[in-house]
Amino acid sequence: MSLYKNYIKPAMDRIAAFLLLLLLFPLLLLIMLIQWFILKDRIFFIHPRPGLHEKIIHVIKFRTMNEKKDESGALLPAMQRITPWGAFLRRTSLDELPQLINVLKGDLSFVGPRPLEVRYLPYYSEQQRKRHLVKPGITGLAQINGRNAIGWEEKFKYDLRYIEEISLMTDLRILLGTVRKVLAAEGVNQDTAQTVLPFDQYMNRKRSDDQVG
Repeated sequence: MSLYKNYIKPAMDRIAAFLLLLLLFPLLLLIMLIQWFILKDRIFFIHPRPGLHEKIIHVIKFRTMNEKKDESGALLPAMQRITPWGAFLRRTSLDELPQLINVLKGDLSFVGPRPLEVRYLPYYSEQQRKRHLVKPGITGLAQINGRNAIGWEEKFKYDLRYIEEISLMTDLRILLGTVRKVLAAEGVNQDTAQTVLPFDQYMNRKRSDDQVG
């Protein structure tokens, strides 16, 4: 497992990312042109995320939201700023394609725990923090078992289970499961009423409930 995780998997990731970038270049170029036409500027969304051993990486995605503001000048809620084109990119997971550059750079793997926001770092338990013992991935075990439709505790259980079971066969199974999910558009929840609460808010609410209880 150590041989696969430390040497074979990173090499396969980079080779596959390079080949896919070549193969998908016309599609990427088309999306970039549509992005420029719709958004006018900043067609990419670049966000800092904890990577391997919590080293900060910068994950690249296609932007799916505009910069519309309310009367006071504050940005509208995220779900009100998603463009119809952006919703399509999310539904088809095409917004994730620029992350192939992250894989080629060695920041991401194709399969691993999804990189979460930097602001969540102080809220992890020691057990949950183990998700950073491997490279984060474009997809993972949690993504083929519910994606946005499952809660935080369950997501972390899947992340830790992946770390324990990491192997070529596990990765292939997750990749095939991801393709099926994307083609069926399963597990992607655009309904604001059902969107999972951000992890820091979830933990603050949980601590508050524990104190009251």
